[in-house]
Amino acid sequence: MSADSADSTDHRFMHRAIDLARNCPPSTTAYSVGAVIVADGVEIATGWSRETDEKVHAEESALNKLDPDDPRLTRATIYTTLEPCSTRATASRPPCTDRILAAGIPTVVIAWREPSLFVAACEGVDKLRRHGVRVVELTDLAAEAMSMNTHLDLG
Repeated sequence: MSADSADSTDHRFMHRAIDLARNCPPSTTAYSVGAVIVADGVEIATGWSRETDEKVHAEESALNKLDPDDPRLTRATIYTTLEPCSTRATASRPPCTDRILAAGIPTVVIAWREPSLFVAACEGVDKLRRHGVRVVELTDLAAEAMSMNTHLDLG
């Protein structure tokens, strides 16, 4: 796959994740995020913040729809509109970075990094990279991915 083709694919699936984020019920205490898991060029799971309960994160929701041993995960890419969390306010649920690492997903594509609004210093991207995950940042789509979060003080 050429770089232009990969870039086009990444943008297409990130736009899909952005569309999913628009489904999120607004919250003053959490971001609205969309996520798409893709394997072999095919969407295999989607999720968005607060899709199934008020605490579920987009990546968590998408991963919950797949068997943790699904062999496609080891060759998948997860597209998420916001940097995956590295800590959770809900202590009974692992951070999304830990879920992504446990699933063996080798590539994560994000549109923007988590600001210090709810978590002092999100280290999702850094943690993923330290564990050998390829992280792609589509900063040209950050404003669009942030658009459903304008009610929050994003600084």
